Amino acid sequence: MAASVFSSELFTRLFPVGEAGRLFTDSAEVRSLQLVMGTLAKVQGQMGIIPEASGLFIHRAALEIPLDPGGLAAATGQNGVSIPGLVETFRKAMEAPEHAQYLHWGATSQDIIDTAQSLRLRQFLTLMDKGLTALLQDMATLAKTHAALPMPARTWGQQATPTSFGAVVAGWGAPLLDLRAELPALRQRAIWVSLSGAAGTSSAMGDNAPELRAELAKALNLTDPGRSWHSDRGPILAVAAWLTRLTAALAKCAEDLLLLTQTEIAEVSLGGAGSSSTMPQKQNPVAASAVVALARSVTGLNVTLQGAGAHRQERDGAAWMTEWMTLPPLSLSAASALEHAQALLSGLAPNPDAMQAALQSNDLIHAEALSFRLAEIMPRPEAQAATKELCQQARTGAGLAAAARAAYPDLALDDIFDPVQQMGQAPALARAFADCVGTKS
Repeated sequence: MAASVFSSELFTRLFPVGEAGRLFTDSAEVRSLQLVMGTLAKVQGQMGIIPEASGLFIHRAALEIPLDPGGLAAATGQNGVSIPGLVETFRKAMEAPEHAQYLHWGATSQDIIDTAQSLRLRQFLTLMDKGLTALLQDMATLAKTHAALPMPARTWGQQATPTSFGAVVAGWGAPLLDLRAELPALRQRAIWVSLSGAAGTSSAMGDNAPELRAELAKALNLTDPGRSWHSDRGPILAVAAWLTRLTAALAKCAEDLLLLTQTEIAEVSLGGAGSSSTMPQKQNPVAASAVVALARSVTGLNVTLQGAGAHRQERDGAAWMTEWMTLPPLSLSAASALEHAQALLSGLAPNPDAMQAALQSNDLIHAEALSFRLAEIMPRPEAQAATKELCQQARTGAGLAAAARAAYPDLALDDIFDPVQQMGQAPALARAFADCVGTKS
């Protein structure tokens, strides 16, 4: 097996990452590092910190000269970061020492690496936003279409009270809607420029260091935090936490689908399913299983990443390296989970007959409603006790409806045992979710 399922030709279709995959490659990283260096030089030239001609030359060279990531491996292994080797290689490739000497002027490795990472994370969050929007649209359609389709709600694995399939879908989508709404603030909170120099004091940049950082942020369309954040990993941790919550929400949907597609339940069907190597009848819920597995991976990676958030002193090499080892697979796992979820929801269909059969097979699901109807003619504690006794009779007799009608022949009970009339606010919740998606998309 390959070291990562995301770089494996064998598993590429099982764990698809879509366009997000191109953002987490050596080539993408080196290109973003060059872009930051080139833009920094251009801004410094405009501000008179370095010769303007040199700034323009370096910026153009950053856009035109490709660098081989493999050629930086030896220097990265020796220095622990890629920037010293990149600076040396880039200066030679420019073949203009009079300009190249101003490359990386006053900055430090972490400034360039963290800013380049912000550029790619900005694109990544845009892709996640796009995917979430498409997924929510599919959920809204399902929720609205099946807002009044009754089915059993289950708690602790047992039938509880009637709900609707639309409300179940709305339950899956509500946290996703919240997560999408948080994205603008997350971008402002986490997609930052970094430009603070060797020890975070901007000592080599002079008195106009804050202005330089602000101009670089403007040129790269990033947020200027107004300070150094070399050892404050809050922005990275915030992105990781958001992605972890996203995959947890997707996994909740997938876990429910794994249960609802069981042979004994079969209340929904999936558009695509996998086959068994030996059992011809099997249609395995592969995509739903993959989402759950990806979410578990994200949770573990996030624990490691959050644990590395306590950087020692002004720079912590080990903690920083931990980010490089965890953030890319965490991000790609979230992207893959979202890809699978989109495919699942676009092909998902309820099985009304199975839902109706489940409701009819166990009228004990209406026990709560019966207890409240009895509470209209007796104190609530007595009504609960009477309902429990009727449930005991129902388990050995013809069912709860028959037992209740025999015990209380003058009490109106038809609506109590009608699932359509016992869904409570489920249809309204489903339609409200669909409307909310429609107004916020």
